[in-house]
Amino acid sequence: MAEDITFDLDFAPAYGTPVPVAAGVQRLTVNNPSPFTFHGTNTYIVGGSSVAIIDPGPENEAHFAALTAALEGREVTHIFVSHTHRDHSPLARRLKEATGALTVAEGPHRAARPLHAGETNPFAESSDTGFVPDIAIADGEVVEGDGWALAAVHTPGHTANHSAFSLEGTGVLFSADHVMAWATTIVAPPDGSMADFMTSIEKLLAREDRIFLPGHGGPVKEPASFLRGLRTHRRMRERAVLERIRAGDRLIPDMVKVIYASTDPRLHGAAALSVLAHLEDLVEKGRVATDGPPSLTGAYRPA
Repeated sequence: MAEDITFDLDFAPAYGTPVPVAAGVQRLTVNNPSPFTFHGTNTYIVGGSSVAIIDPGPENEAHFAALTAALEGREVTHIFVSHTHRDHSPLARRLKEATGALTVAEGPHRAARPLHAGETNPFAESSDTGFVPDIAIADGEVVEGDGWALAAVHTPGHTANHSAFSLEGTGVLFSADHVMAWATTIVAPPDGSMADFMTSIEKLLAREDRIFLPGHGGPVKEPASFLRGLRTHRRMRERAVLERIRAGDRLIPDMVKVIYASTDPRLHGAAALSVLAHLEDLVEKGRVATDGPPSLTGAYRPA
């Protein structure tokens, strides 16, 4: 039976204060709320006297001070970065300089596909292109510390280098921006890929995690059910795009006006990119046709 998705908007960020969220895990939320970050970016501290940091966050003085205070008396050995958007990775530089910890990530920032002729990347300014990890962690590779072990679960889709991290032996998965309880993830070409995103959903469904701790907002407490709902939601969006094309819409802005009629207008630009991500996938599958490569300004028709 198909499941729809129910979002959880009940989240108290507790800025500046570490909040226990699982055994040996604390969450410290950056005060950087926005329509894209909800109440802010979640940084996680994993371990006891010797710890790993997951997603240190943006270059934010107050958050750096709060994180430094929370880490007082503890050794930081590793800094894990789920992906290289500027609300997740930039503070890794200062934290590394302050602690001597090694940075760990899938790899540097890159687009999911090459730019088409004349195309610009709308998320270029949001990307931390200068970040290069000390350790480029392979899918399934485990990094161990004092009393903790984190395994990489590569989940491209939101970005090409997106990775979740599994706290081995606990059922806890740090799902970053791939799966969040408060909203669906932005998939914006060329940084993101809808085909990759859906493949990563199936990958996570094949796992048996107990709880997801995301990059924004509160935990996903029933991951399998939530993932099935998320998959259904994306398939419904795909059907909505196809229905608009069959109804005669040819341009993405016309589709967005109908499909996202109840969405905050500030998010319509991101919605247009999400529609483009679906259209790229549909063109690849041979269900939609366009002249030239799919683009925000292209005209679409039934294949």
